[in-house]
Amino acid sequence: MLFSSNIFVFIFLPAVILVYYTILRRSRTLQNLFLLLASLFFYAWGEPRFVLVMLLSIGINWFMGLLVDACRGQRRKAKLMVLLDVIFNLCIIFIFKYLMFTVANINALLGCSLRVPSIALPIGISFFTFQAISYVVDVYRGKGEVQKNLMNVGLYISFFPQLIAGPIVRYETVAYQIQHRKESFADFSQGSVRFIIGLGKKVLLSNSMAVIADYAFSMTVSNGAEPGSLSVCMAWLGAIAYTLQIFFDFSGYSDMAIGLGKMFGFHFLENFDYPYISKSATEFWRRWHMSLGTWFRDYVYIPLGGSRVKSRGRHIFNLFVVWLCTGIWHGANWTFILWGLMYFVLLTFEKFSCFQINGNSRKTGWCKHIYAMFFVIMGWVIFRAENIHVAAEYYGTMFGGGTAPFVDNAFVEYISQYAVYILAGILFSTPIMKKAEKRIPQNWFTDLAYAAVIMGIFIISVSFIVKGTYNPFIYFNF
Repeated sequence: MLFSSNIFVFIFLPAVILVYYTILRRSRTLQNLFLLLASLFFYAWGEPRFVLVMLLSIGINWFMGLLVDACRGQRRKAKLMVLLDVIFNLCIIFIFKYLMFTVANINALLGCSLRVPSIALPIGISFFTFQAISYVVDVYRGKGEVQKNLMNVGLYISFFPQLIAGPIVRYETVAYQIQHRKESFADFSQGSVRFIIGLGKKVLLSNSMAVIADYAFSMTVSNGAEPGSLSVCMAWLGAIAYTLQIFFDFSGYSDMAIGLGKMFGFHFLENFDYPYISKSATEFWRRWHMSLGTWFRDYVYIPLGGSRVKSRGRHIFNLFVVWLCTGIWHGANWTFILWGLMYFVLLTFEKFSCFQINGNSRKTGWCKHIYAMFFVIMGWVIFRAENIHVAAEYYGTMFGGGTAPFVDNAFVEYISQYAVYILAGILFSTPIMKKAEKRIPQNWFTDLAYAAVIMGIFIISVSFIVKGTYNPFIYFNF
């Protein structure tokens, strides 16, 4: 079930809110049970058989959390329980997400003829599995009280706002809120506004950019197009469109998830902080998908020794492991691994060279911003391509290789048709509107105008949803 769908906006969400705040408002236990059942129904709507995988994950991690808590004071035994839990969760991800990829590559490298299994990928498996790991590890670290109630663990892992595309909610962030959150009209109002803004990002901006990006990437020879079908300008436009599409797709979903959480009294951490204003790859990853970055930092990088290790070689190795894992986490394809390793190279260069992330010079700042965005866009080309061969061909077209014309009719058509969306996407990927809001005086008129704008975004977004416009969610694949 998509947040940007008729069934969610007009039926599921209103029904859940109505029951939660009327029939069950006096019982936190019944509210939690209801949210758990609603979340499982939400997941089962599109993936009914994979609810069993979800329930297995909930049951095993709840049990392992109890074992870890029971071993508190027996450090070695507790560590063993955590290790077993991590292995179990990684095995789930491996079987569903990477087994086919692994067998296919073994066949290709060793000339074997092993049967490649056909296994469907459960939506959001990487997100809810990482949350499950977070629960057991945080209980071990004493950063959250163990949940003896299976229902509460189930709610944490399966809560529908962030279930299938994040943000990755750490257990320590919401451990207290599961039983002791306090709903308020202010939170509900702010959450509703945040949801509408996220809906607008997704439906109006991301979906519009998807049309351009999908066309451009389909025009490669590797995808069956004739040589010269994609011009240099169209290739750059497609790459820029995908850069905007993936940002508004994922940040829009995160906004909706954070807003929905607030509507039920949960406060999730932010997941994006205007990443496209970054002046380095390092800064970009402090601003992009922050829940994933901090997850790998706290559960992989720091346990490996982080930057505290004395050896530069070991420090570089720690960075390599993190970025290899980041690439692998995104999918079973060499393109994702190459994309992760690209950032490993960039971040290693920035960390150990004379490159300075924060400069005071305006000229230097613009140069660094261009440098950062160039590699971000190049990285998204690898990320979007079906395979490395397609990515290489697309790069060749972008830089004028082969028989690619400089401009074509498709470029002129898409520019003229989507210019407003492209400019709006560039504008709203910066904090310029946030800065403008601070300068606008607060009074009844500006409040009314703001409410009108939010209502306008909602009405226009809903009209697009009702019309059934193109509506993919990129991060459902991860």
